[in-house]
Amino acid sequence: MNDYLPKKELEPDPDPKRPSNARIMIWVVVGAVGLYLLGSGIWGIITAGR
Repeated sequence: MNDYLPKKELEPDPDPKRPSNARIMIWVVVGAVGLYLLGSGIWGIITAGR
């Protein structure tokens, strides 16, 4: 291995277009809440609110 190179030079450059992990987690949570609301709305329509 190239031990004489700095660690920063051995790692590939991060993709600047990739969203951050925090932003991905926010979208996962928002998507889950939206899916729950959509599912409960469809269930309410099917059961006619009983």
